[in-house]
Amino acid sequence: MLIQFLVGMLVSVVNIGIHALVTVVAISIARSAGLRHTKRPRLHLMGVMIAAVAVLNVAHTLEVLVWAWTYHIVQAAASGSELLYFAFVNYTTLGYGDITPVPQWRLFGPLTAMNGVLLFGWSAAILFEVLRKTLDHLGLTDASTPKNRPQP
Repeated sequence: MLIQFLVGMLVSVVNIGIHALVTVVAISIARSAGLRHTKRPRLHLMGVMIAAVAVLNVAHTLEVLVWAWTYHIVQAAASGSELLYFAFVNYTTLGYGDITPVPQWRLFGPLTAMNGVLLFGWSAAILFEVLRKTLDHLGLTDASTPKNRPQP
């Protein structure tokens, strides 16, 4: 059981590193995009948010690939199992249960799910920060009123 925990924690740390790097990229996107002046701030905001979500989706996919690769190395599921699918089901906590780990690697499912929940929560925080920074840079107090426009 200790080896499962140690390998799972190692994979989690690798994924946390990937997510930390992506956090820097996402915040940089928000900062650089927000510095540009635009005549259509709402459209600009949509573009920034779409870009941030796309970057985060790529990060989550890479993190699932790290889990699937680890599943392959340790042979965490029966031979012939679709490991990428298995990793996605665990990482997203979907839990279909149609593929199950071999007994000696049973902790991998919960460890993968724990890692996924943590990183999805982190992604939500990143999206909130990107939205906040972009709104600030564009001079919007809410999604409909520019700050520089006189208030009635």
